[in-house]
Amino acid sequence: MRIAETTSVSAREAKSLFSNLESFPALVLAVSGGPDSTALMLLAARWRDGLRTKPKLIAVTIDHGLRAESKREAAAVAKLARKLKIAHRIVRWTGRKPKTGLQEAARQVRYRLLGDTARKVKASHILTAHTLDDQAETVLIRMSRGSGITGLGAMARLAKLPGSGEGDIKLARPLLGIPKSRLIATLRAAKIPFADDPSNRDPRFTRARLRELMPQLAREGLDARRLALLARRLKRADIAIEAMVDQAMDFLAMDKPMPQKMVFEAGGFFILPAEITLRLLGRAIAKVGDEGPVQLAKLEALKAALDMAFKAYKGPFRRSLAGAMVTLAANKISVERAPSRRQMSLTKRLSGHAKRPKAR
Repeated sequence: MRIAETTSVSAREAKSLFSNLESFPALVLAVSGGPDSTALMLLAARWRDGLRTKPKLIAVTIDHGLRAESKREAAAVAKLARKLKIAHRIVRWTGRKPKTGLQEAARQVRYRLLGDTARKVKASHILTAHTLDDQAETVLIRMSRGSGITGLGAMARLAKLPGSGEGDIKLARPLLGIPKSRLIATLRAAKIPFADDPSNRDPRFTRARLRELMPQLAREGLDARRLALLARRLKRADIAIEAMVDQAMDFLAMDKPMPQKMVFEAGGFFILPAEITLRLLGRAIAKVGDEGPVQLAKLEALKAALDMAFKAYKGPFRRSLAGAMVTLAANKISVERAPSRRQMSLTKRLSGHAKRPKAR
């Protein structure tokens, strides 16, 4: 039976939501002062108080310095944290702010500053207040940007902190299955005020515009729960596909993988399902390349060209993507670090110079 959207979150629910975090000695809570993160702090405090061995909770407020109200909101979080017996820190984003892509830049800085603070207090997990509504909006955003199965799986309850090292800091989202309306109801029942960030309704931002569409989509049956269900099902499929890619990687590897080169048997590569080989190729490029994440559309275009080259083989095929060079020659597909653009430009100039006859 579905719990009413306006029912506050009970202490029993809170115990279940945070249950997999009780063994950690310290936890960082990302608290901006808005309703979601304020409810996160309240529920985490209630959960902690019911434990025999209590983890230390450290609420961290990132003051981006983008609104005049931010200092007052951070002070309000500090006041509530003292009442709940939670340590609190305010970390400010200093320096110049970009004129474009402000929200994405703020997001990256926020995670970096949260990660820095977590390391200082020796906490391995940062808790954020992402809700069921946030998950649904993320699915819509990624759908609008042409994401594949992995992207449409949206946010996970536990993930690596963006920008952190392998196995460093984890991001936990205990409220991912809870509607925002229930968190607001929880705060109202406890008579706890919260801040209202007007940027959440600013039509300049994609998330705000999609948020305005949600009631209309819900009337057609595409509400937040349906979108979140889609994300869970796609995540389940994504995990299964990734397991198959692991097996394909082992089966097709012709040489021992090296940091800057991987080689696959071409005959076996081209008989596998396209999604498997696409991901296999993407993994190899991401591993040996040096230009960051591989864009799905560009990867699909490379895979299509590789398929055509194999079907009508007329000699070696070579193409670069994201700092990696992909070569099809005879029965091998090799993926290795591409020469730098400067090296390639110099080679072309020297080659062109060598072909020109000397002036007499």
